[in-house]
Amino acid sequence: MKRLMRSAAALPFQLLPRSVRRRAVQAAFSAAADRDPRAALRELLQMETDLHGLIDETAMAYGGGVHVKHRLMRYHDFFVDRIRAGERVLDIGCGYGAVAHSIAERAAARVVGIDLESANVASAKRMFQHPALTFLEGEAPRDLPPGRFDVVVASNVLEHVDRRREFLTVVQQKAQPARWLIRVPLIDRDWHVPLREELGLFHFCDPTHFVEYTRDTFAAEMRDAGFNVTDEQINWGELWAEVRRA
Repeated sequence: MKRLMRSAAALPFQLLPRSVRRRAVQAAFSAAADRDPRAALRELLQMETDLHGLIDETAMAYGGGVHVKHRLMRYHDFFVDRIRAGERVLDIGCGYGAVAHSIAERAAARVVGIDLESANVASAKRMFQHPALTFLEGEAPRDLPPGRFDVVVASNVLEHVDRRREFLTVVQQKAQPARWLIRVPLIDRDWHVPLREELGLFHFCDPTHFVEYTRDTFAAEMRDAGFNVTDEQINWGELWAEVRRA
């Protein structure tokens, strides 16, 4: 419904030539900027948030249902390169299954992806089929499948978890992995982040995040939960890490 309303509101602008639409948008930005700097920055940064949301939606469509960042950032490689053939892998918060499928196909591992959103699981099952790949609907750690896993993958998951120490501890007890492969957003990725906070705007990159990290706060959180960071990379404003039970 929200998308239909937005499309209806945009219809008059769609009838305009692209050059005219662009000049209209530039005029709107200029009008927002031509005022008290604090108020102007607040409005411009809110516009930036709206624009990023539209870019993400369109990037999904451009990628045929898979966000183009998967291809451009090549972040599947971080997971695939650290998993051996035949290992049993649990992908928590697997979303629509792109990473899980890459691991099954390219690393020859046995992968179970779990996600709490039924729509995500339905999309994963529709888009990605592989004999060594299974998708389940459920919430971790409550609904984890039985048995031991060699690796737990948590790609952009921890920041959505409120009680992370409990989450890490219970998953470790149930799945008993030798290692975790984790990807999280860094809060010091861009100077806009502290500016947003200073201006009283929401400054995380997603409204469902409970936390965003620095390299030091991530390492401290892992230590507090009983893990050591054994390998890490900082790429694209994110921390990609391998951690093991201390």
